[in-house]
Amino acid sequence: MFGIGMPELMVIAVIALLVVGPKKLPDIAKALGKGLSEFRKVTESATDTIKETLKTDEIKKDMDGLKDSLLYGKGDEKEAPVVPPAATGGSESDTPKSVL
Repeated sequence: MFGIGMPELMVIAVIALLVVGPKKLPDIAKALGKGLSEFRKVTESATDTIKETLKTDEIKKDMDGLKDSLLYGKGDEKEAPVVPPAATGGSESDTPKSVL
């Protein structure tokens, strides 16, 4: 965890014990644990909110694309190019023969 080994943790614990005192150290550790727990909850909530916002934006883009393709025919050009019909001035074999 953050490159801190057992010797470093022992030094931190001794310094905390000297600065705070043995009576207040458990209370401070408990408050620190609650603070970290609350911080994790807030960050998870923020992450979920961001994910929902991104999903909403993606859905809106998809709906706008669908609306454009239905109303204006946009967006279909990339998938299936439209081929114009063949010219009507073709050979005799293309035109049907009338029977008299």
